[in-house]
Amino acid sequence: MVSVQSKTVWMKRQQCPCGDWKCFVSYEGEAEETNLGSQLIKNGPGQLETMIAPYVGMVFKSDDEAFEYYGNFARKSGFSIRKERSRLSPQLGVYKRDFVCYRSGFAPARKKQAGEHHRDRKSVRCGCDAKMYLSKEVVDGVSQWFVVQFSNVHNHELLEDDQVRLLPAYRKIHEADQERILLLSKAGFPIHRIVKVLEVERGIQGEQLSFLERDVRNFIQNRKKVVQENDALLTEKRENDTLDLLEACRVNKEADPYFVYDVTVDENDKVENIAWSFGDSVHAYDDFGDVVYFDSTYRSMTYSMLFGAWLGINNHGKVLFFGCSLLQDETPRSFAWALQAFLRFMKGRYPQTIVTDTDPCLKEAIRSELPNTKHVITLYTIQPRISSWFSLPLGPRFPEFKYEFEELCRVESTDEFEFRWNQMVSHFGLNSDKHIALLFSLRVCWALPYTRGCFLARMDSTSYWKAVDIFLKGVIKTQTCLRGFLEQLGISSKYKVHSQEEAQYMHLKTSLPIEEHARNILTPFAFNALQKEMVLAMQHGVSEMANGSYLVRHFKKVDGEHLVIWIPEDEQIHCSCKEFESTGILCRHALRVLLSKNYFQLPSKYLLNRWRQENSLFCYNGQSNLNIKDDWSQEFNSLTGTLFSEAMLTKERSDFVHRELTKELTRLVSQVRDMPAVDEVVMDVTLSPSNVL
Repeated sequence: MVSVQSKTVWMKRQQCPCGDWKCFVSYEGEAEETNLGSQLIKNGPGQLETMIAPYVGMVFKSDDEAFEYYGNFARKSGFSIRKERSRLSPQLGVYKRDFVCYRSGFAPARKKQAGEHHRDRKSVRCGCDAKMYLSKEVVDGVSQWFVVQFSNVHNHELLEDDQVRLLPAYRKIHEADQERILLLSKAGFPIHRIVKVLEVERGIQGEQLSFLERDVRNFIQNRKKVVQENDALLTEKRENDTLDLLEACRVNKEADPYFVYDVTVDENDKVENIAWSFGDSVHAYDDFGDVVYFDSTYRSMTYSMLFGAWLGINNHGKVLFFGCSLLQDETPRSFAWALQAFLRFMKGRYPQTIVTDTDPCLKEAIRSELPNTKHVITLYTIQPRISSWFSLPLGPRFPEFKYEFEELCRVESTDEFEFRWNQMVSHFGLNSDKHIALLFSLRVCWALPYTRGCFLARMDSTSYWKAVDIFLKGVIKTQTCLRGFLEQLGISSKYKVHSQEEAQYMHLKTSLPIEEHARNILTPFAFNALQKEMVLAMQHGVSEMANGSYLVRHFKKVDGEHLVIWIPEDEQIHCSCKEFESTGILCRHALRVLLSKNYFQLPSKYLLNRWRQENSLFCYNGQSNLNIKDDWSQEFNSLTGTLFSEAMLTKERSDFVHRELTKELTRLVSQVRDMPAVDEVVMDVTLSPSNVL
């Protein structure tokens, strides 16, 4: 019986090159693909010049070394061997070994019991006399094995290399292969598909594995009883842990009225799906729920449940945790329930944009439950798949294809995209490839001409996705039970919501009044993005057209001009690049037109609330009206740091501090705003992340 590990093991889900979903085995959150490679001997019969045939007097250090050597010789020659007899003495232990051809001797006659009917199978044994006998001697206190008899005379035909590999002695399923086979079998893969997946992962042609399809079937059947016993234990553990998780949700709900959770049960009254979110996450969604990423790439092997995490991005460009779900399966029905639960948690407020993986079931659920939300699949999730999907079928042409695909991702016109896509598919002969068909069917979710202008709040940056990976791995890697998983998520989500970017002095680069105005309003993250656009705006020229619109062009580039429409009466500005619609930050082209109109401040509508410092607990103002001494600042940092450290020790402390501090800060902010504002000395107050609640 296989013992059940107490540690929760998670798998990183990815899409298999054959098109189905597979799982990269992940221990403690570090996902890496199991190495299933095995090395086949390619020398056929007659190619014995690379190996010396055994001979009488040949010496080996051990009988195992002798058996391995003889086995390799047999493999190259076209037969297999087995251990026949051994002799034992009190002084030397085993001192004689007989290794023979697999067809040596004759099969004993089988006795049939009355009423039994056995299928008569012809034995492969034909009395072959090929053999290698060994004897052990002790020379100067060291044991050595000598070949005392050897014969390579066979009374049967030797096999070619493509036939000898089919002999039972060479059809070995190594330990790594066994783990992979069991994993795929548990995931519901049929036998023939398991074999196909292993072949594709190794990059080999059909029927080149070191074992056959029937060996896989026999292995799974032999392990079935053990797997069933293990599953029974895991089922019991899963049921107990799930009930414990529900109890933890009830406790959290009593302690925090803003904590929300939902659960479904099957016909046997067993927990099927469960989802929850913390009060802090629900409040954070009010300010930053315009764009949401739903990650569904981790599955628990221990509980056979899919983990889905709802994540966002705050005004400092950091990862926000909004909530999560544990689902029994990956069907459109389960994903639809998760979407419905999340919307209930967030009081029915739909996000503008939802970002996901390429899971077709999830796409179907989003189309059903979020019809007015734009669905985006970022290139960050697609590009890693390109290699596994196309490197094998394209071979040496794959680098050229990858270059063409990356160039296609920069095309801005829908007509040009589809024209060049058809050209690329035809050029590389991929008209019937299902992955090409999948990508084209999803083009409205990932291709630039279709997604340009979809609000992503700069969530499509590499730094953000790296932060997401770190957050998810950090949450799941040490959890041993579902209750501990909930508690760890609670701690991590509270830190993600309350931690702020370190306050820093934001230097001006253009000395334009419009830049200084933005610095006083935006967070460092948003201001740095806008400042970069301001600097680049200086490299562009602007030409007014007859209809009142403007053409903005880089001073060195002949093409690449952008059309900017300026409506002065409403202070509206629109650029054909749609940078503001995508990130909430004005582009260099729009800024260039505003500068030509002698704007000294940006219109308020183009300084989005989600990027403002007011959405932070502590705000930085480059022109602060306070005159505070360094010792006051140090005392403030010390007190807030101590409070934060003490509050995070227990949930009760954290809830108390959050509740009381929110009320007190609200009162203080109200009082301070009623006080007269007097310009005094500018001061740079620096707060470290650990000192910010």
